[in-house]
Amino acid sequence: MNLFVLTGAGISAESGLGTFRDREGLWRRFDPMRLATPEAFAADPDEVHAFYNLRRQGVVAAQLNAAHAALARLETVLAERGGALFLCTQNVDDLHERAGSGSVTHMHGEILKARCTACRDVRGNRGDLGTDQPCPSCGAAGSLRLDIGWFGEMPMHLGRIEAALDRADLFAAIGTSGAVYPAAGFAARARRNGIRTLEMNLEPSDNAGSFDEARYGPAGAIVPAFVNDICGREAQK
Repeated sequence: MNLFVLTGAGISAESGLGTFRDREGLWRRFDPMRLATPEAFAADPDEVHAFYNLRRQGVVAAQLNAAHAALARLETVLAERGGALFLCTQNVDDLHERAGSGSVTHMHGEILKARCTACRDVRGNRGDLGTDQPCPSCGAAGSLRLDIGWFGEMPMHLGRIEAALDRADLFAAIGTSGAVYPAAGFAARARRNGIRTLEMNLEPSDNAGSFDEARYGPAGAIVPAFVNDICGREAQK
C-alpha cells in the first residue's frame, strides 16, 4: 500500500501546541498580517522575531503524542511489506521526526531552521533569532529569518507532494482545518484520481465533503486505532 498522510495543527494540539483557526487559535488572538508575512518582517523584524521566538520555545518544550508515534510505526510496517508512507505536514514543529518518522515533507517549512536572506543558507536553529545576529555562512548582519512559509509565499516541495499524492492508494488528512490551500484541495484531487480519502479530525473540516469516510475524535486515540487497522490488513496479505 502507498499511503499519503497530510497532518495539520490538530495532530500536535495534544502536545500543547496551539492550533490556528479554531475559536482559541493563534490567528484569533494575533494578527497574521503583522506577524506572518514577508511585508511584516520587512516592516518590523524585531516584532516578528519575538513572536516566533516564543513559538520556537514552545516547540522545543513540547512532547510528542501517541498520534506521532503511531505514524512512525506505520512508516516502518508499510516499508517492511513493500509499501510506503508519504508523510506531508503543514506543521512547522519537529514532533514527527522526534517520534521516529524517517521521511517528513514540511510544506510550510520548519521553525527550528533559519534561512539567510542574503546567501540562502539554511541550517538548524533552536535558539532565539534577532536582527543583531550575523549569518553563520556569509556573515551578513540582520539577514536571518525562519525557514518557514509565510502568507503570500509559495508552499515548499509542491511538485514532490503532488507526485506522491497521485500515486497513492489512500489519502488521509489528520487534524487539518480544510481551509488553507493548496493543502485543502488535496482530498478533491485524490478523489478525481480515484483514490480513497479519509478524514481524521476532532470535528468535520471545511472540506469534509471531499472525503469518502471520516473518523472523529482526539488524534491521540483515533490515529493509533487507524494505524492498527492498516497494520492488521497488511499482516493478512
